[in-house]
Formats: sequence, C-alpha cells, structure tokens
Amino acid sequence: MIRTQRLAAGVCALLAALASGIAFPAGAVADETTALAPKVDLVLDVSGSMRTKDMDGGTRMAAAKQAFNEVLDATPEEVQLGIRTLGATYPGDDRKTGCKDTAQLYPVGPLDRTEAKSAVATLSPTGWTPIGPALLKAADDLEGGEGSKRIVLISDGEDTCAPLDPCEVAREIAAKGIGLTIDTLGLVPNTKMRAQLSCIAEATGGTYTSVEHTDDLTDKVNQLVDRAADPVVTPVATEGGSSCPKAPTLKSGLYTDREEFGQQRWYRVDVDPGKELRASVSVAADRTMNPDYGLLVRAFTTHGREIVRGEAAGGGRTDVISTGLRYPKADSDEEDAPAETVCLLVTNSFSAASGVKTTPGMPVELTVDVVDGPSQADDVASFGLGRGWWLLGALVLIGFLAGLVWGWLSRWRVAVWRTN
Repeated sequence: MIRTQRLAAGVCALLAALASGIAFPAGAVADETTALAPKVDLVLDVSGSMRTKDMDGGTRMAAAKQAFNEVLDATPEEVQLGIRTLGATYPGDDRKTGCKDTAQLYPVGPLDRTEAKSAVATLSPTGWTPIGPALLKAADDLEGGEGSKRIVLISDGEDTCAPLDPCEVAREIAAKGIGLTIDTLGLVPNTKMRAQLSCIAEATGGTYTSVEHTDDLTDKVNQLVDRAADPVVTPVATEGGSSCPKAPTLKSGLYTDREEFGQQRWYRVDVDPGKELRASVSVAADRTMNPDYGLLVRAFTTHGREIVRGEAAGGGRTDVISTGLRYPKADSDEEDAPAETVCLLVTNSFSAASGVKTTPGMPVELTVDVVDGPSQADDVASFGLGRGWWLLGALVLIGFLAGLVWGWLSRWRVAVWRTN
C-alpha cells in the first residue's frame, strides 16, 4: 500500500513538473512577443489655432478627431499605440507654463479602441505649441522593448517654445541610437512650419507630408501606423573601397560602414535600363567635432564622369547629417541591354576636436534602392533640362519666332513714327 502511494505521488510530481515545464515556455513566448511589439505614439497639436475652419469646411481639430477615430479602428492588433497632446490644457499667456503643456492622453500599450476614442473626444483647442518638449516626452513614452518605435507628429504651426529647438531635440533623439523614427504632418501650407517639420523628420530618417484634407490625413496616419508594423530591416555591414574598381557591388538594401575624418568611400550599384537609383547616406557625429562640416554623395560612370550629386552641411550642432540623390537610367531600344554600373562616392569634411580619437571611423548608414524609372507619360529626368532634344529644339524654335515677330513690330513702329 505504501509503495502504491509513493508511486502515485511520484507520478503526480512528474506530471506537475511537466505541466510547469510546458507553461514556462508559453510565458516566455508571450513576453518575447510583447518585447518585439512595434510602438507608435501619435502626438497631436491641440493649440488654439486648431480651431481654424479650413479643413473641408470644418475645423482642423474636427478633422484630426475624425482621422484619429478611423485610424484607431484600423490599427493592427500587434501595434502598441499611444496618444500624446501638446497645448491641450493651458489657455493662459504665461510662456513658462504654456511650454510645459504636454500630456499623455492614452498610454502606449495594447489598444482599447473605445477608451482611446473617448479620450480623443474630450480634446478642445486651447493653448501653446510646445513641440520640442512634447517630442522629448514622447520618446520617454516609447521606452523599452525591442520592436520598432515611431512618433507621428500632427501640427498646424511652428513651435512657440524656443530656444528649445525641436530640430535639435530630434537630433538628440536620433543620436541616442534607439531606432526611433519621427514622421511629421503639417495641416497648413506654411513655409516656416514646413521647414521646421521637415527638419524634425529628416533628423530621424522620417518623412514630412503637407495635408489639407481630412481623408488625406486619415490615409497618411494609417499608412505610418501600418509601417510601424512592418518587419525591421537589419543593416548589412559592408566596407567601401578606395576606388570604384575596388568597391563592393551593392543591391537594394540598408548598409552600415565606418568612415574616417575626411575619408572617401566608394560603392558600386548596377542599374538596369528603365530603372532609377535612389541612394541616401547618413553619418553620425558620435564624438566632439569641429564646427562647419559637410557630407557629399556623388554618382559617377565607370569612366569617371559625374552624373548627379547630393550634399548637406552642418555647423557644429548636428548629431546626424544626411543627404541623397536620384539617377534615372534611360530605357534602351535594344533587347537585353546591359545594366550600367554606377559608382557612388561618399565624402565627408568632418574634423575631430583636440584630443578626440579619430578611430574607429564615424558610423555610416547607406540606403540603396533600385526601382522602376519614370513612366513615358512623365518622361522627364529628375535633373537637367529633359530627356532627348525635343524640348531644346522647341525652345530654340519659339525663341526664333519670337525674335522675328519682335523685329517686325519694331520696324512697323519706326515706319509709323516717321510717317507722323
């Protein structure tokens, strides 16, 4: 009897151990899924100017609320989404208080659509436009986890809380290397606002879009939220050559390299007829630099003729500097026409401050994309006068005819003057 009881107890202990062994991996899988979940923080400008009625006959705030409700319905289940406001609570004139007016309306995490919509419904245009402080807080909202992180900023005006420059804030966020992207949407076609929002987006590899209609706002925010759920692309390590013949041949993708101060690095890309090469380069100033520096990327033929270039400059307050170029390869009438090898040359004019180590080189991120070129309907190159000679010939003909008409009118006026 005792032996039977011991045997039963042993079997129960074994089953309990197996059950616990099965449960732990399930929990571990759930934790891993949560850690890899993409995160998005929607940052909405709720300043007083959002009550302006110029969005399809309604206010900018009404358009934003409608867009948010539709976006919340369409947000993928795997995305952890939050909402932060700026300028939503303080209506007064005290600058110090107004520039602290940013709050987390809905925390970043698993989405309760009803709760999030109820929170959005309470918003009313109120105060200042503290974009810089809101971005800093939004970066904190997204802390933790290993998935992609994205801030989507929707605003209708410039930051009103300088000297905390939102561009500098975005550069600081990019320099932390946490993989956070900021996309910006402007609700007004304003030149200064566009420049500021573009600068914020470019600092983190994001995008800027001007939006003037409610449907466009909904579509764009949905697109950005969906993009956060896309798999994260892991950069491929490469090493640029000292000349084009010694350079590695790159396919479409994301690459990392190191470049020393004042160094040149060469890369090769094969571009088929009818395709377009798009390349962008970013260099991180990961140590103290001397002011006044630049980044230059140029495309050459294998014979050394420069095709197109992109350049950017900094003044000592930039943590990441980026530039890019586009080169459309004209289609060919020949069947099985060979691809053209394009040589990309990346050059920097950084110099190290006194006592700063110059090795290893600065981090370089290179994006290469070979896509379908412009269609025949808009058969115009992205640089230069145009493809073919027809446009030049048309301009010459128009100039010739205009000269004849002007000469005839001048002679007629002189003849009339002499007659009188």
